[in-house]
Amino acid sequence: MKRSRLMIPLVVLLMAALACNFPAQATPTPGVLPLELTVTALFRTAAALPPTQTPPPLVSTATQPPPTQPAPTQPPPTQPLPTATQPPAPTATQVPVRPGARVEATFMSTPPVIDGDWSEWKKVAREYPATHVVFGKANWKNEDDLAGSYYVGWDLSYLYLAAKVRDDQYVQVAQGQDLYKGDSLELLIDLDLLGDFYSAQLNGDDYQIGISPGRPTIGDNNPEAYLWYPSGKAGKLNQVAIAARYEGAIYRVEAAIPWSVFGVIPYKGMRMGFAFSVSDDDRPGNAVQESMVSSAAGRTLTDPTSWGEVTLK
Repeated sequence: MKRSRLMIPLVVLLMAALACNFPAQATPTPGVLPLELTVTALFRTAAALPPTQTPPPLVSTATQPPPTQPAPTQPPPTQPLPTATQPPAPTATQVPVRPGARVEATFMSTPPVIDGDWSEWKKVAREYPATHVVFGKANWKNEDDLAGSYYVGWDLSYLYLAAKVRDDQYVQVAQGQDLYKGDSLELLIDLDLLGDFYSAQLNGDDYQIGISPGRPTIGDNNPEAYLWYPSGKAGKLNQVAIAARYEGAIYRVEAAIPWSVFGVIPYKGMRMGFAFSVSDDDRPGNAVQESMVSSAAGRTLTDPTSWGEVTLK
């Protein structure tokens, strides 16, 4: 009896052990995957993932590292560059001019006849005034007392002058270096205008020439020209052709001055300092310069910058 009681627990334990070895009959634990499914899923997941790309190692070069900001290939100009079709406008160069009258000398294709009749000048040249009182204003009464006008011409041989003077009384008793003390004409010429443009003193290229229409009266066949400056060349200019006519209170003069007097060869476009003036003496029998009118308002004999200009056209 006692032996049977011991066998019963053993039988129960044996049956329980056998029951644990039948998997189909095992009851799965809720929320926990069976072991074989868990391992399979892990392998399937690993097979579905793409292979990891291993980045290549960085290679160091000797070039300069790139800047943090892209550099422009060409810096922008501060001002727009001119194009081939639009060149920059040239800067005009200002040509200096003298303060006095600027006149033109007409090229005389046919030389004028030096006879005191200047009607031929009206057809080819321009008449310029000489009415500025530059000396003896207290003695000058009006334009009937003294006033002048003139033409200038040229060719390759001569510088031509034609003058008309209003003078209520003609007086000329002086001659030579003193002819300016009577009724007479004067030319001031600066041959090297641009070379000494700002020089306010006379030099070797400045010329002062006087012309007397006649002595003691006009038409006596003794008109004359005299060179005062350059002083080293001073003297009578016998090579100057002069003719004059007197018509009541007006006298007219024509003169042809050889370019050899000045020692230059003229050319078209040549510019020279220039002033035309007229002296007056109203005291018969006396040699006295009482007044002077000029083409240059500020004419000063010893200051060429106060003269005007003439251009050979």
